[in-house]
Amino acid sequence: MSYTAIENMRKQNMERFGCDLGPQQPPLYHNPAGQNDLKSAALRFLHERCEGLLFDPEIEAKERQTGTYLGKGLSADQIPYNMEMDINRLCLEKALEAFIDSGVAEDAYTVYYCYLDMFLGRYGNSKRMVELLSEYEANGSSLLMKHRDHYSHSVYVFALGLAIYETNAAYRHSFQCFYHLEGKNENETANLFLEYWGLTSLFHDIGYPFELPFEQVLSYFEVDHQERGKGSLYLAYHDVEALTGLDDVAKVHFETLYGKHFETTSELLAHDIAQKLGSTYDFSEQYLLDVLNRKPTEPNRFGYFMDHAFFSASRLYRELAEELGADNLNPMHIDALSAIMLHNSLYKFSIAFYKDREKRKAPLKAELHPLAWLLMLCDELQCWDRTAYGRNSRTELHPMAVDFDFSDSAIRAIYYYDREEQEKIDAFKLKYTAWEAGGEQGKPPRLKAYSDMAEKEQRFTADIEKIVDTGFCPLYIRPDVRKVDRRSKHTYLSGSNFLHLYDFAVALHGRRLPPETTAQELEAKFNSQSLEYQLSGINRAKSFSRYLNALGCFYTDRPVDYEMVTAFTSEQALQIAPLEHERWVREHQAMGWRSGSDYETLPLARDDKQARQALREQLRCHKLAMDGEPTDDEIRAHFFSLPEEDQDKDWKPFNSMLKLLKKFDGLRIYRL
Repeated sequence: MSYTAIENMRKQNMERFGCDLGPQQPPLYHNPAGQNDLKSAALRFLHERCEGLLFDPEIEAKERQTGTYLGKGLSADQIPYNMEMDINRLCLEKALEAFIDSGVAEDAYTVYYCYLDMFLGRYGNSKRMVELLSEYEANGSSLLMKHRDHYSHSVYVFALGLAIYETNAAYRHSFQCFYHLEGKNENETANLFLEYWGLTSLFHDIGYPFELPFEQVLSYFEVDHQERGKGSLYLAYHDVEALTGLDDVAKVHFETLYGKHFETTSELLAHDIAQKLGSTYDFSEQYLLDVLNRKPTEPNRFGYFMDHAFFSASRLYRELAEELGADNLNPMHIDALSAIMLHNSLYKFSIAFYKDREKRKAPLKAELHPLAWLLMLCDELQCWDRTAYGRNSRTELHPMAVDFDFSDSAIRAIYYYDREEQEKIDAFKLKYTAWEAGGEQGKPPRLKAYSDMAEKEQRFTADIEKIVDTGFCPLYIRPDVRKVDRRSKHTYLSGSNFLHLYDFAVALHGRRLPPETTAQELEAKFNSQSLEYQLSGINRAKSFSRYLNALGCFYTDRPVDYEMVTAFTSEQALQIAPLEHERWVREHQAMGWRSGSDYETLPLARDDKQARQALREQLRCHKLAMDGEPTDDEIRAHFFSLPEEDQDKDWKPFNSMLKLLKKFDGLRIYRL
């Protein structure tokens, strides 16, 4: 049994009504070909290891005492609190499943949304931190010579870490020993890992908006093939204490935790890292602090590179201090921050010197810093399916997909390259064969990531093994080619930043409120729903481009010479509505709802609309849902069998969407 609070609700309903009315246990994703691929392992971790995630025994006891449920469904106090926590975990599981299937930024967004809502309070408070990275990459990265996506990349890194934890007992042991969890319940340990690994992985690159302007300036000169170095014009940051400074509450709290006074996050993290790695790698806390202080102010001392990891850790600390309170941060929060600080260049070039034959030190062992070890490993492995933004990056050969097998505590990966690029691959192989035949003089020929995996030096694997110790997690990497299949990405002609899915969903939810309703009031109404209902609203907004595509329309923020659409006709509504109904039906199936109207007829002590709605949430059945595995045609037929009032619910919100797009993004809709 994985979702215990859902199962408890089922037992209560059976006792209450004398028959099995649900709710039903959600099924685990099943891959007939094997259970140790990335998707199976990551989802199994969430489904089975994270039992009891965020349960609150005190709230549960209060519910028993008062006879009142304190969990949210469609509104407050409809279901047991722990049942809401179970449904939230199911939301994260399904969001990650959708992302692994598609890899698109919109699906990465919902993973972030779930994590922030579950562990930091609610998404609305932290949305700028998440959206800023995506905005910068979409708008500014094309000016760079080399740059690839870090938004979807971070969610892939998150999934990889879950899969490794799930399949590798040695890593689990390292994590448990490091945090003195040996005697703890296995689920409790997994839940701790999920919280702090999520913090580490999902936000390890949020500092890129500080690195991108630096790279843009250098790229201006690199267009003419000028190597960066002495004589390059570069940016540097000053008054960094505005970002890194600790307030008085934080200073007192961290002095209590660590027995030492700190003025900045740099001082705090230098201390944390030195305590973990200093004796093994023979460096002092003062040495590391000096490195950190020079990272943003003297990039010329670091090969003319700006380290986004410095800004990621500093920015995330600010978010945690604001949302959770600095005096509520514990050593595991600081470990997540120090893992982020280490992951890019600090460990590689200032501690381990992994590319220097004379100064190189041993690769990092997981038992020294399990979060940092896992982040560096997963960050290196995640090089597939990343949107290329930079000028050179767009023409280089990168893996488009990967098959992982985590069986027997190893990592076996086949990275797939586009078959249409076979000509480049064949040309590389000829050059490499000639280089070997010529006595291997000079540097071997290269074809970006492909050559690093295909050449006998196995540079891709060898570099990872210089960074992290893979003794208990051996790597077996090889490249292959196959035809590109982008059907899962649901790519449509519509295009814009379209990052404000949260804003659209909030406004759509409150579309019937008076025009003078403030944004804060709209947001409060939206957040009065459970995470499940919030995600449903967001998914409705995400589907808009698909519906427009079916109508032969598209949205854009660019002026184009096409006929503008200002409202949907009744004929267009008949095309949109069945598609929205299909989305709604499949969403409810994925979340474990069943078809039924028992909530309308069962005897209740208090028979009113609110009581009937609460019972619907407790049974998780809905008269508009469908059971089994209906086809698209069957769902369409089901839609047309519904009363007109129910049909209208599936298209009328999208006329509101036309106005909202104009209001939030300056978008317009056009007909081809």
